[in-house]
Amino acid sequence: MTVARRFVITASAAGSLLTALWFVPSADATPDLKTQQVEQEQQARQAIHGQAAAAEDGAGAAQADAPRLADTGSVDTTPYLIGGTAFLGVGAAFVARSVHRGRTGTA
Repeated sequence: MTVARRFVITASAAGSLLTALWFVPSADATPDLKTQQVEQEQQARQAIHGQAAAAEDGAGAAQADAPRLADTGSVDTTPYLIGGTAFLGVGAAFVARSVHRGRTGTA
C-alpha cells in the first residue's frame, strides 16, 4: 500500500470516528427535574421522621440529622475516571507505537 493511500484510510477512519461521536448525547452535569423532585421528597420524609424521633428521643435525633463527612449526594465519577485513564493509556500507546515505527522505517 502506498503512503498516500494509507493516509487517506487513516483520515477516513478518523473522520468516521469523529462523525460517530458527534451523535453521542452530551453529558449534563445538572440532574433532571424528576430526580430533584424525588430527592426533595426523600429529604422531606427524613425531616418528618427526624422530627418524630426528636419528639420521642430528644438527644438521639440531633446526631442522626447531622451531615456525614463527604456525603454530597453527587454522581459517582469513578467509572468515568477509570475509562478516561484507560483511553488515555491506549492513545499514548498508539502514539508511541507510531513514533517507533516511523523511526525504524518499518511499515
